[in-house]
Amino acid sequence: MFRFKNPMNRTLDLTTLTVSEKDGLIVRLLAQVERLVSENAGLSARVAELEAKLGDPPKTPDNSSIPPSRGEKANRDKKPKRAGPRIGSVGRKGGGRSLAQEPDQTVIAKAASCRHCGTALGAGDQVLHGRYDKIDLPPVRPVVTRVERYAGCCPSCGGTTVAPVPEGLEAGSPFGPGIVATALYLRFVHAISYQRLSRLFLHLFGLAVSEGALDGMFRRAKTAFDSEVAAILARLRRARVVCSDETTVRIDGRTCWNWVFQNAEVVIHVIRKTRAAAVVAEVMGGHRPAIWVSDLYGGQQGHAEAWQVCLAHQLRDCKYAIEAGDTVLAPRLKTLLLRAVVIARRRRDLAESTRTQYRRRLDRDLDAIMSLAPANRHGKRLRTRYAKVRAHLFTFLEHPEVAPDNNGSERELRPTATYRKVTGGFRSDWGADLFAAVKSVIGTAARTGIDAYAAIINTLRGSSVLQPG
Repeated sequence: MFRFKNPMNRTLDLTTLTVSEKDGLIVRLLAQVERLVSENAGLSARVAELEAKLGDPPKTPDNSSIPPSRGEKANRDKKPKRAGPRIGSVGRKGGGRSLAQEPDQTVIAKAASCRHCGTALGAGDQVLHGRYDKIDLPPVRPVVTRVERYAGCCPSCGGTTVAPVPEGLEAGSPFGPGIVATALYLRFVHAISYQRLSRLFLHLFGLAVSEGALDGMFRRAKTAFDSEVAAILARLRRARVVCSDETTVRIDGRTCWNWVFQNAEVVIHVIRKTRAAAVVAEVMGGHRPAIWVSDLYGGQQGHAEAWQVCLAHQLRDCKYAIEAGDTVLAPRLKTLLLRAVVIARRRRDLAESTRTQYRRRLDRDLDAIMSLAPANRHGKRLRTRYAKVRAHLFTFLEHPEVAPDNNGSERELRPTATYRKVTGGFRSDWGADLFAAVKSVIGTAARTGIDAYAAIINTLRGSSVLQPG
């Protein structure tokens, strides 16, 4: 008697089955075998892929897009001991803090008599021995303006007239623009939480501001920043050059993306729930700039007439391929890209004919490199990539106003990554939008030499950070 044990741990007596039942069993078993063969093929491919990666070098900030904060830091060498007088000693030469140009007060210390023999000393007996500053902060306390507003009753008509108040002293929130600007600056530039911010105001300034009051002042401030961002966005939509990048943020426990669009004049941050190219279309509003600068992410491509691929990303990828064993294509390509970066430093000073000649040489050398056939899989991957984007590697030689990298966008996004790590993200959509608006204003103001706090308070007071144009 033949018995068959099926996957459900039940034993079947095949002699009791009819021919049709046996046929059905065979069909089911064949389907199961086919499924298992398919799964085995997939697992075998996955095992081969993982085994191939065992010999790959680790990803680091130097050979990939991993941020510097995630890289291992080497121990620094011990610094040599400083020779000469200790810092802060009177008469120290070289280094040290510069004296204030306009001190608030000056203390002149002169000796009345000789400490050795007691002889009186006059002004002509003394010379300046040393000069230094002593610096301190006075207690910082809020300035409170009490407003007593009267309402008059007309003896003729019986109507009531409420007295007008000076601008800025209207009824409503008690907090002036200086307090709001300080709160915004500490919250969005230094990533200080609501709780710590409330304590900071109390301990440093003697001002009690609840977390709810902070939330309320931020909501009211958003209108001023939204208005300024609209003006910045209008300028971006007329720009000839746009550079873009994105990084992840968290909103209410969900992964979203902080996009940045910037050039030499303006910066726009937007936070959206998608990384798709639709965000670019939304921000640009139908405008198609002449040149786009970005990495190789597909959502960043096809938005301008010309495209400059970020060479900084490509150099890191070449370094990784070299560390992974490619000795044919990656080393030569890295050398070529480094040469292009060196040329880029002088691109604004070069004549058009010289730039054209450089471009031809770089293209010719790239042709020679692309004719190579690397055996290493990382070299093959690079060769496939540059076969598609090679025409966009040296765009900066045709348009010298464009940098060969997208480092400006990465610098704009670095504070976002810091904010994400310190705070964990945002609890609301409006908070994320306010963060993006504040960063847009600060980034745009920095291009004209305006610091972050000044940009915030100017926006609250209705003064634009944009240069006329």
